[in-house]
Amino acid sequence: MAHFRPPLLLVSTALLVVLLAGCFPSTNPSAPAAQPTAAATVSAAAKPASSTAPTVAVSPVAGASPVARASPVVAASPAVAVKAATSGARKSAKLTLNFLAGGPQAGFMYAKKLGYYDQAGVDLTIEEGQGSATTAQLVATGGTQLGYSDAPSVMQVRSKGGADKIVAVILQTNAFAIISLQAKNITKPTDLVGKTLAVQPGTAQTALLDAVFAANNLDQKQVNVVNLDPSALVGSLLQGSVDAILAGADFQSVQIRDRGAQINELFYRDIGIPTVGLSVVANDNLIQSDPDLVRNFVAASLRGWDAARQHPDEAAQAVVEQFVSGDKNQILQQLQVDLQFMCAPGADKVGMPPDKNWPLTFDLLTKYGLLPADKPVTEYYTNQFIPQDAPVCPK
Repeated sequence: MAHFRPPLLLVSTALLVVLLAGCFPSTNPSAPAAQPTAAATVSAAAKPASSTAPTVAVSPVAGASPVARASPVVAASPAVAVKAATSGARKSAKLTLNFLAGGPQAGFMYAKKLGYYDQAGVDLTIEEGQGSATTAQLVATGGTQLGYSDAPSVMQVRSKGGADKIVAVILQTNAFAIISLQAKNITKPTDLVGKTLAVQPGTAQTALLDAVFAANNLDQKQVNVVNLDPSALVGSLLQGSVDAILAGADFQSVQIRDRGAQINELFYRDIGIPTVGLSVVANDNLIQSDPDLVRNFVAASLRGWDAARQHPDEAAQAVVEQFVSGDKNQILQQLQVDLQFMCAPGADKVGMPPDKNWPLTFDLLTKYGLLPADKPVTEYYTNQFIPQDAPVCPK
């Protein structure tokens, strides 16, 4: 029986169709872009624990929860402009926090969980820090590309030639406080005379202590100031080893209240030092060489912090998932304190305090010798990376 052989032209045409189909997969331009699942988002956020700790920044013990949690539905917020990477490849970047991961840093972890950095084309690694001053130094020397640091610390480093600049402000006023047990009856700065005040070396609140003394007509020699490791502050206060501690209302105050103690807080903003607070800082070389990376990172971060305002519980959970140590309830309490400082009175946008707040901060720092007056305040920050449609502050 004779076998049928198709014409050579038909065989060649069919083969060509198959080859072309493999090279150009079918697309439907009207179909919605695929979104990562919650499991994929959490998995992407997880990083293996480093076997060796870096010299300055403490690597997080990062890991995702073994059970993937569905990402919450976030209420619609202003469409913050995020320039997608045209090549499809994400750019790597590292953010060093000001301290251990907790409520004051939650917006970054929440942005990562929600996939905002991925959407912006940023492959972000988040590391814990050892104080604002240390983080500012790391950014200035190129040890990390991006940092989260208190504004005065960044300004001090830059005034000495450091290559760092503030590109967005997360807490538009600081949450620093002199914290004491109510039994000590320290209700005003002058009550510190003859008392022992514990401080953390290398932190922004410690750098501003001279300004606190000067603003309240206190002679530093009248107060016994001692340096303590951050981990010893709360215990030392509760045990009576010190009369007061210089710390954060969003961190140590929460820990102390969780232990059932009643405290007094003297907020810096209420005792003459209402400086601009925790900010995003970038290395000068990064700003010049890759402004799009900085712009995309800032936009994604502001989206994350705006989402944290709407869903603080989920934001606290994101911290726990990415940094497995930490108590969620305590982190949530910390975050709820910090959300009060995201917008200063008169602010229009998240990430950008009112213009008057910068000269106020600058004048305080120069008045008390913490910053030279040889450069304008605009040398220390820029608003060029704040999106036009950044999340708005409540009125």
